[in-house]
Amino acid sequence: MIFRRYLDAVGLHGLAGAEAAGLHATEWYALSLLDLEGALTSGELSARTGLTTGATTRLIDRLERAGYVRRGADPADRRKVLVEPVPDALAGVERIVGPARGRIAEVIGRYTPEQQELLFDYFARAAPAYREASEEIRQAKRR
Repeated sequence: MIFRRYLDAVGLHGLAGAEAAGLHATEWYALSLLDLEGALTSGELSARTGLTTGATTRLIDRLERAGYVRRGADPADRRKVLVEPVPDALAGVERIVGPARGRIAEVIGRYTPEQQELLFDYFARAAPAYREASEEIRQAKRR
């Protein structure tokens, strides 16, 4: 029950951040992916978000019109298009969510360095497990 309340709070935090930035949840997630991973092809973005290629193209169009991303040619393969975040635009998003994220930093700061190490080990291991679990859910839905 405690863990589920935690997950719900994290999910609501993401939704609130998206809303405050004037984005849909999927746009927020895609922008976060691009910020963390760097430039991605539309195919990679489609696979990571679970959207169809058409929906991904529309998502990129919306983010580009809003000034959050830009399209560019892949230097390794000029036939591919890379989608990359616009750095200055992301600074605006950080201004929106930064103060709230500070609250989470305060909570983590109350733990000892050893406890923080354990927390960050959990985060590092849980993130890919959640991504895999999300993909399993998507695959089950498709069947």
